[in-house]
Amino acid sequence: MCILQAFNKYKGNEFMKIQNLAVIFIIIILPISMLLNAYTKNQMRTLNLQMSYDIKLNNSTYDALKAFQLNTINSSTSDLANSKLRDIEASVNTFFNSISTNFNMVGYNQNVLRDYVPALVYTMYDGFYIYSSYRNTLTNVNYPEEIDPSYINNERLSGLKPYIYYSSRYVNSNVDVVISYSLDNYVTIQGIVDGKTIYKDGYLLDEVEIRSNGDVYYRGIKIDKNEGELKEVLIDPDTGNMGLYTYTKVNGVKYYYESSNNSWFYIMNGVKHGGQPQFDRNNNSAYFYYKEAAEFKSWINSTSLQNLRTTSAVDGNNFVNNRVFDFTSLEEPDSNFNQHRLEVIRYSIEKNLSIAIANYNNYANGIKTDFQMPRLREDEWEKILNNVSIISFLQGLNIGGKVYNGYSIINNNKNEEVVNEDSIYMITNDNQYHNAISSELTNSNIVTGALNTDFERKSMIDVNTGTIMYYYPRPALASYTSVISQSSEVVKNNHDNNIYKYMESIKSSKESVVKAYFIALRKREI
Repeated sequence: MCILQAFNKYKGNEFMKIQNLAVIFIIIILPISMLLNAYTKNQMRTLNLQMSYDIKLNNSTYDALKAFQLNTINSSTSDLANSKLRDIEASVNTFFNSISTNFNMVGYNQNVLRDYVPALVYTMYDGFYIYSSYRNTLTNVNYPEEIDPSYINNERLSGLKPYIYYSSRYVNSNVDVVISYSLDNYVTIQGIVDGKTIYKDGYLLDEVEIRSNGDVYYRGIKIDKNEGELKEVLIDPDTGNMGLYTYTKVNGVKYYYESSNNSWFYIMNGVKHGGQPQFDRNNNSAYFYYKEAAEFKSWINSTSLQNLRTTSAVDGNNFVNNRVFDFTSLEEPDSNFNQHRLEVIRYSIEKNLSIAIANYNNYANGIKTDFQMPRLREDEWEKILNNVSIISFLQGLNIGGKVYNGYSIINNNKNEEVVNEDSIYMITNDNQYHNAISSELTNSNIVTGALNTDFERKSMIDVNTGTIMYYYPRPALASYTSVISQSSEVVKNNHDNNIYKYMESIKSSKESVVKAYFIALRKREI
């Protein structure tokens, strides 16, 4: 009996111990689980909010790009500096209007959001603009009130900073030059070479041959001197009539030929300006492009520039050691020239943008965040370095568990500034335009090549009625196979995604296609 009582007492004590442990376990684990649950929910809200902000920023940047694209496509003077500045400033306004609309539901208006945008970047053909804050350093002595009484010394302003070229300085015993690059193979060289002051510019190409009779060949294809007239559809703003006009481009302005009175005119802000000088109606730009590129190459090879090394650059000591002007397969994306060109462009953007964003800390209105340039991925740099683009930054917004630091990169792949290998469509005699690698192209059906912007809808405002009229410069139809469904991409992929290799492979069977492509790719108006 005593043994049974002792056993029951022992069991009771053990049961009490288990109960106590269970209570202690609940007391400890329950708050932890509640905290973990709250933390997980907070993290999910933060991630959802970050994704939402990324989408809003991306949409606003796209709206800015679309505004810039539409303005430049519909302007016959978009190459002029003041016209380009106007288009960029309109694009900036579109960005802030769009971002304030997108963020209005979460309580941010435009004035507040401006303080969280340290920079907008517009990469152009041979340089870039940075839109950011700065201080007005003009005094009343330098800028009297009677000129602009609203101008206040040391006032914080926002605007486009001076244009920055993609350039690098190189110095060695025979050379002290600044070389400016572009988004294609155009370069400007200025400085001292072999003891002489020089200023040279031109396009760099390999495999161009000028024969004794003056004929020009590129990769074995003869480039005809007389390519015929450049023509596009246009609406006459005076009459509202649509017609096909011969045009030429001089100093960034398009001039159109009016056959009825044998005169030329241009259009600015929807107004027709006649009485312009006579121009040559025949277009020889592709012929002279290749000819001048060959002459430019010959000049470089006759100077000490032919041996200039990338390590002679004053800035950018991490450049890969190669010849600056290595013409071996120069047009290929992975050529030494192209790799160094991209290094210079990237270094120029990265350096100046980092400074602009870091300096923004001096202008932020009481925002407690450290504005700094984020590290961009290699695929994002590839987008920036190969076309006109807009880069936007939004930093410092509180999204719960962290501070939002986002950016967006949108390319403008339809512009007249950069004509790259993918910018060309080929027109056939059935009035369709095709991808340049389309298997549907033959020697018998090819007509010509054209820039992709020629197939974008343009608009003209009737100054008399105020109505908007729409038209297409080239009213051809898109090929369903090669443009809409893009099934021809497999053709390019079978040639290492290199269109030059593809053109070489079809040269013997489709020489007319290759010739039309090379002429359209290098066709430049002066």
